[in-house]
Amino acid sequence: MEIRPIKTEHDYELALERVNILFDAKPNTEEGDELDILVTLIEKYEKINYPIPDPDPIEAIKFMMEQNGLTDADLGVLLNSRSRVSELFKRKRALTIKQIRILTEELHIPASILIKEYALDL
Repeated sequence: MEIRPIKTEHDYELALERVNILFDAKPNTEEGDELDILVTLIEKYEKINYPIPDPDPIEAIKFMMEQNGLTDADLGVLLNSRSRVSELFKRKRALTIKQIRILTEELHIPASILIKEYALDL
């Protein structure tokens, strides 16, 4: 097992190929340890070279609603106003601190995503 830092796209591709070979390695074996290390190196390389931007707050809400099988009416119950949900989704009104707290608690959306600025259609 020769593991080196992933510095180039070629190194990255080689590491991915090796992970495919080791994918079913048993934990606490030499191959399992190699897999763990390679996955860590790949994650670091991807974080630096292929960063994923945080989602738009409204899109994050819609995504989490879909994942949890919630409707606009369900969200209206959570936020105590179905009309507010419509205004939020039409981008006529920004999220309030109270709404952010509720969405963080109930839908498990990080507050750091919900507090991001987003364009309103006023």
